[in-house]
Amino acid sequence: MGMLQNTVIILYVLNIFLAGTVIFLERRNVAATWAWLLVLFFLPSVGFILYLIIGQNLSRRKIYKIRVDRLKHVQDILQNQFQLMEQRKIEFKDPAITEYHNMIFMNLVGSSALYTQDNGVEIFTDGNSKFDSLLQAIEEAEDHIHLLYFIVRNDTLGKRLTQALTKKAREGVKVRFLYDHVGSRALPTRFFQELTAAGGQVAAFFPSRIPLLNLRLNYRNHRKLAIIDGRYGYIGGFNIGDEYLGLAERFGAWRDTHLKLEGSAVQQIQVQFILDWNLSSTAEIPLDFNYFPMVTGSGSVGMQIVSSGPDSEWEQIKNGYLKMIYAAKESIYLQTPYFIPDESLLTALKLAAVSGVDVKVMMPSSPDHKLVYWASSSYLGELLESGAQVFLYNKGFLHAKTIVVDGTLASVGTSNIDIRSFRLNFEMNAFVYDTETSTRLKRIFEQDIQVSTELTLEGYLNRPLLLKFKESLARLLSPIL
Repeated sequence: MGMLQNTVIILYVLNIFLAGTVIFLERRNVAATWAWLLVLFFLPSVGFILYLIIGQNLSRRKIYKIRVDRLKHVQDILQNQFQLMEQRKIEFKDPAITEYHNMIFMNLVGSSALYTQDNGVEIFTDGNSKFDSLLQAIEEAEDHIHLLYFIVRNDTLGKRLTQALTKKAREGVKVRFLYDHVGSRALPTRFFQELTAAGGQVAAFFPSRIPLLNLRLNYRNHRKLAIIDGRYGYIGGFNIGDEYLGLAERFGAWRDTHLKLEGSAVQQIQVQFILDWNLSSTAEIPLDFNYFPMVTGSGSVGMQIVSSGPDSEWEQIKNGYLKMIYAAKESIYLQTPYFIPDESLLTALKLAAVSGVDVKVMMPSSPDHKLVYWASSSYLGELLESGAQVFLYNKGFLHAKTIVVDGTLASVGTSNIDIRSFRLNFEMNAFVYDTETSTRLKRIFEQDIQVSTELTLEGYLNRPLLLKFKESLARLLSPIL
């Protein structure tokens, strides 16, 4: 009995120490602080272990180590555009974008996101067309292929893709494949064997250094990127697996949004891939002109590529969403598989709705992660009470991460509308300043409404008491889900 009491005392002392760390040293967001305090005090036997594994704060650490001289050219371009933006000397190809000057300036200063206007954009909403396009681009690659995906499955699509990459590696094309260690934890060790034997290179992001113990478990590289010869770039919500082709019985049809880009924006995606790769692999890629060919984009779409992650105090993608919402005059169309906003984002949407802006939010009608889904549902009532409309997508699983404002401004990328994506994951979004492209995305949303059910305030208030209880508990933990 005495040993048990001593163990309990030690656990509580550790919890008190960690609680003090959370409050006084980490200086976290208040909501996240309370969530961790609940875990530490109500789960004393495992709370401190959970904190050690998933509670680290990376925002004070400079995890990307870059030689300044290698970035001199990039810094000169950024400084030149900064001066032009400050003096309002940028000429916008789409005149409607002039009113978003401040947002472009914010992303330039806060994210080093260059504004380019020579981009072509192709939109994919189903996995078959997206992967047919990617596999065709891989087949035509001449110099290099860079892929970064959060989830890679050992299934038909995963094998088909690695076989295509292996073929190109044998032809002498430089192939690099980066995957998230947590998201792709089910991959067998032999999965990339043929690719590496053919000369391809593979790396895992934040892998476990100790078997069964990953102290960076909570920080995931959620990006889904592909860069072909530095000329074509892919960004969006599709991972690599048969379910993303609609072949998984559990999900049925898979509805997502992905972009294929051509133009200067591809170089910004390339920079982030190289940074992530060099963080994960000893075979570093030099930041030189070999991977940044001179491209003359055939399009005229304005764009900024914005990255965010737990290594920064700034939540760059969330700030972009906030700026978009507050700029809205007519409509805000938002699609997300998970809706766990912090107070600032929820308030922005509610204010837009009560101001007469047509706010529409679309989520899947059935969950893939019940706890996250319950937490998401707990926020919908406040939106409905403010006058927003909520739609539940019925034709399979909705995984798109898209927001369109006034049919003029849009964002498509890897970031969900949740606290995890904004604070804990490494994400990337394309902010699109173009009426034609944004209108296409708005029309896609309107088509999705036809296969969705509107959630009314009356229906929401009449949901079962047990479900309300589950939602309340899930909401308490939402800052760390």
